[in-house]
Amino acid sequence: MWKRIDHQPKIKAGDGPQAGQLKELGPARGPAMPHSLELSTFQSFPVFEDISHHIKEVGAQLVKKVNAIFQLDITKDGKTILQWTIDLKNGSGDTYPGSARLPPDTIFTIPEPVFMEMVLGKTNPQKAFLAGKFKVSGKVLLGQKLERVFKDWAKF
Repeated sequence: MWKRIDHQPKIKAGDGPQAGQLKELGPARGPAMPHSLELSTFQSFPVFEDISHHIKEVGAQLVKKVNAIFQLDITKDGKTILQWTIDLKNGSGDTYPGSARLPPDTIFTIPEPVFMEMVLGKTNPQKAFLAGKFKVSGKVLLGQKLERVFKDWAKF
């Protein structure tokens, strides 16, 4: 039937790299997120802080209703300047800066001015998405649940 052909040579003790053959790596790159002092310079930062407080208070209820992890990549001039994760799938919910610790269900890539218009109620998120003002990857329909979370937060 099938015949196994081993194309890799056998490794024997002592076959490792010799002294001086290892390459030294440079220092790690800087963090993808700005330092905490710089975060407050973004318009969207106070919004995310406020949403974080709201989720701490009513997160358990939201987890039951939403059951999803959202990652929001806030952009400026096409480059991601800020990342936030809203985890409404685990525990009693959480909001934190940075990329999602677990695989997100939906990722939004939104320019900061568009995000602020949507959060302040000046722009309809569905119309903005259809107009191509921001991108969504993953489970697009979960965006409607996130919209409800923002509306509940606005009433709060």
